[in-house]
Amino acid sequence: MHSFAPLSALSDTATPRMPGSNQIGMREFNERVVLHAIRLHGSLPKAELARLTNLSTQTVSVIINRLLEEGFVVKRDSLRGRVGQPSQPIALNPDGAFSIGVQIGRRNLDVALIDFTGAPRYRKSIVYGAPSVDAVFGEIGEHLERIADQLGAEKGRRVSGIGLAAPLAFGGWRELVGLSPQDADAWTRTNMRERLQAMTRLPVAFAKDTAAACVAELVAGRGRHLKNYLYVYIDTLIGGGLVLNGQPHAGVYGNAGAIGSMPLGVADGLRPGGAQQLLSCASLATLEDMLAAVGLDKLPPGDARLLQAPWAPVTARWLEEAANAIAFAVNGGSCLLDLDGVIVDGALHASLLDGLVDAIRMALGQYSWQGIIRPEIIPGAIGRDAKVIGAAYLPLHANFAPGHESFLKQGRG
Repeated sequence: MHSFAPLSALSDTATPRMPGSNQIGMREFNERVVLHAIRLHGSLPKAELARLTNLSTQTVSVIINRLLEEGFVVKRDSLRGRVGQPSQPIALNPDGAFSIGVQIGRRNLDVALIDFTGAPRYRKSIVYGAPSVDAVFGEIGEHLERIADQLGAEKGRRVSGIGLAAPLAFGGWRELVGLSPQDADAWTRTNMRERLQAMTRLPVAFAKDTAAACVAELVAGRGRHLKNYLYVYIDTLIGGGLVLNGQPHAGVYGNAGAIGSMPLGVADGLRPGGAQQLLSCASLATLEDMLAAVGLDKLPPGDARLLQAPWAPVTARWLEEAANAIAFAVNGGSCLLDLDGVIVDGALHASLLDGLVDAIRMALGQYSWQGIIRPEIIPGAIGRDAKVIGAAYLPLHANFAPGHESFLKQGRG
């Protein structure tokens, strides 16, 4: 069983105590352990919490009383029909804390507010073609004001911070994504975390967008049941993340799992720039170009018409090429990493994602697996909202989750 990752494993900044607040801050470790147990298992009576956390019943009782007083948990109706006195389950208070997620993408901006249970309270998405720095941050400012108005002063004091997710090389591959040289240069020169931090008193944490999506899958998706896996996210440009021993692994530069940059062959002197990269054929930007090349309208990746005439033949060709390229990368990655599986998700229609997963599985059969273990290919569970939801989880769990994975006994799952 994993725990939520410490923010330092994902971000370039630690999350300090929220200015002006005496309620949201770094919780004592045992309090984090108890809160985390409730988050993983749902509402639990104190005796069960003591068993799961290896804490004494008295210690758990003291912690629960403190958390009740501070408004982080609530009591549910007593459980009757069991031997002994009726037990009263303890649950997270949805209004106990909030967190904001911002995802700056190459085709869209997403802003979300989640409550203490991870449920969305506010969700907006803005689609654009070639984003400019000033326009995007102006839009973010408007949504932060709307969230503040929605929460009001009392609940606003319980916002733990803002998580920001964006590509590390936003200005890169500008020709592929249709970004002008001026906008590409502006994004390259912009420190997005600092720009957002200057707009708010809330602490801002930053993570690579696909790393944030990987966190969402780890916390709320199928990643909860895997200890070591590669995460692949299909978007405007394909990217990924890496989970080792139940924790997101960021790497030295925060770019671990950057599967989109993997080469698809051996470089030689006849090809300027080296071998083709995975992102050049397994990205949604490539599908857009393929549709445009035959005179078809570009459709959103979540549009079911991509699987219908006249778009279906082009989509099928992209799907086959993308699956073959991803399978090549998975085979190479499996030689370096002993993986339980590979989770594939993206901003795709569910049927298209299922087709891609099936095609990857089939393509893996073309490779020799002698000496290595062929990983299972698993469709992701979060989908389109993975990046912004993962971003929103960063400050919430930095403030309230423990950083160790061995503090709980195996529970109900």
